[in-house]
Amino acid sequence: MKKRVRMAGVLAALAVLVGGMAWYFSKGKLERYEMTFLDVFDTVASITGYAESEEEFARQAGLLHAELKRYHEMFDIYHTYEGEDNIKAINDAAGKEAVKVDAEVIDLLKLGQEMYGKTGGKVNIAYGSVLAVWHEYREAGILDPQDAQVPPAKLLKERAGHTDISKMVIDEEAGTVFLEDPQMRLDVGSIGKGFAVQRAAEYAKELGMGHVLFCIGGNVCAVGGKADGTPWKVGIEDPGLGVQGGYVQTVGITGQSLVTSGDYQRYYEVGGKRYCHIIDPDTGMPAGDFLSVTVLSEDSGAADALSTALFCMGYEEGLAVVEGMGGVEALWVMEDGGIRCSSGFKADEEK
Repeated sequence: MKKRVRMAGVLAALAVLVGGMAWYFSKGKLERYEMTFLDVFDTVASITGYAESEEEFARQAGLLHAELKRYHEMFDIYHTYEGEDNIKAINDAAGKEAVKVDAEVIDLLKLGQEMYGKTGGKVNIAYGSVLAVWHEYREAGILDPQDAQVPPAKLLKERAGHTDISKMVIDEEAGTVFLEDPQMRLDVGSIGKGFAVQRAAEYAKELGMGHVLFCIGGNVCAVGGKADGTPWKVGIEDPGLGVQGGYVQTVGITGQSLVTSGDYQRYYEVGGKRYCHIIDPDTGMPAGDFLSVTVLSEDSGAADALSTALFCMGYEEGLAVVEGMGGVEALWVMEDGGIRCSSGFKADEEK
């Protein structure tokens, strides 16, 4: 799609940038700009930053956009791209042969293994065979709500027998990945976007950009703070309002990531009951104890995985996981709209 550079606009996402006026600074005459695009990770995305001219920002943001697009293609499970052996290529070769992939793909899969262990299996990138069933039924239900159906339990159980992450064999020296189970499929939706945003943030630093905010759907990642030295002010969207806007809390972040997982944007209904896209690996069914879970961390990839895992855990269990990790905080929006936070979660006094 054609890149567009504009003054900060509205981002319809799970966690969004609060505010949007341009700022001028006497030193270097920095001005604030925003690029918004729709062609990465199937969501509304934006990059906000500062430059001495619109042309300079467009150049830098264009490089960051291209980087995000590259990760989008590497982690895609639905499409093939010329000259790119991506996650889909690994899935297509399951049980047949090892696939040589870019180092970033291996780094992503290693993160998946790490988060599988840290979350007790609540994040499982080898769960693709089950997620594919839910994706198929969800898409059909959205297209034809009157005939929407829940996947048969027998089918889900059969597919769950092909989700053993230990059968994903990574050969770092050869740069290859092999799925030993022919029916196993990878799905990196729980970590891929966060991983890509973190890498893009690191690239922004290499470009000399010290004040950048990425808003990629529910993933917000800050490089530094604003150019005036204040934190970026980010809103945690009220899941009870869906795409209408409104926040349950606002948070100031500097060099951190804020990632939200929720049940209110990707779902379908069967018989008046909502079935969201976040599937609990222990049950094969959509998780449903919360409206949303938000994680604050210095690493966007880990925050992405944890927000998914916590959404699939009970509150007390999830709180124990968060309190046992350094540099991680979380906020839960309960089914009744109530808010609970980990001990170190600091929100702004005013929404």
